[in-house]
Amino acid sequence: MLITAETLLSDSALAFVAPALNPQWIAPRLEQVLGQSLVLENVRVLRHKVGRRCLIAYDLRLTDGATPVTLLGKVRSRRLDYQSYHIQQQLWHQGFDPQSPDGVSVPEPVGMIPEMHLWLQRWVPGTSATSLLPQCPALAPRIAAAICKLHHCGIPTPKHHTAATEVQILQERVPRILQHFPEWQARLAVILNACVHLANSLPQAPTASIHRDFYPDQVLISGDRIYLLDLDLYCQGDAALDIGNFVAHLSEQSLRTRSHPDAFAAQESALITAFCEHSGDINPAAIPIYKTLTLVRHIYISTQIPSRRHTTAQLLNLCEARLCQSA
Repeated sequence: MLITAETLLSDSALAFVAPALNPQWIAPRLEQVLGQSLVLENVRVLRHKVGRRCLIAYDLRLTDGATPVTLLGKVRSRRLDYQSYHIQQQLWHQGFDPQSPDGVSVPEPVGMIPEMHLWLQRWVPGTSATSLLPQCPALAPRIAAAICKLHHCGIPTPKHHTAATEVQILQERVPRILQHFPEWQARLAVILNACVHLANSLPQAPTASIHRDFYPDQVLISGDRIYLLDLDLYCQGDAALDIGNFVAHLSEQSLRTRSHPDAFAAQESALITAFCEHSGDINPAAIPIYKTLTLVRHIYISTQIPSRRHTTAQLLNLCEARLCQSA
């Protein structure tokens, strides 16, 4: 869906980005970031999360005759996300660059424009794993190896994510489902209580450097290279969470596009098997627990996206069945 500048600027929390959409204002600042002259050919708004953030593309040509370049500007409404920029910068300089021998990279961070709460990364051509993985189960082990590389990168962060954090998120989101389905009050109360018990049963695990929002859209396939995207939630936590979250998204995608949750079971199995082989200190029992907790969160998500509302009742039934099996 096309997002116009007018739509973005009508969002009072992000109206301050107006200069960043003005070629005359932004071009010299992009030159300053890149350290060379350029011609700015186009400015596009790619994403807009009302009240929270947006993503802006800058299509430009360097005047030294190099090939066209697209920079992606990531904006947050409240403040510049220095931490995400510096995490990605450290990753890029510590083995996640485009020449890394293992074929796992992150996009190159190129600079910041603080007054716009904006930091820039180089756009990478490629195809999302969301599109490729359903037809290519053999891609799953490569994705597992890529996320394991992140888990072992060791780049410090003060942020932590625990089982208690998972429960807190569900305690905030699940009650909101009642705005759409008040008749589910008793069922949702049972689900939420079961999730608390399930989270409390998670085995103790060593902390790792986790993505925390890992799913197929966050994986870009560019030739023979895998790029990990959107590391805004990077933190310390249980590595099994990333895999549980990923396979839950596959089940949700299957339910939404194939009318049942198991169409991508082969991909899920291949991913889990490869992940456990790469991560010897992981307790595999944690993965289905995180998968269930993520699927419960998807009940709420489905009520917020019109194209997913046909799956809400199916997700509720699926989560009830999984929680009964876990009891």
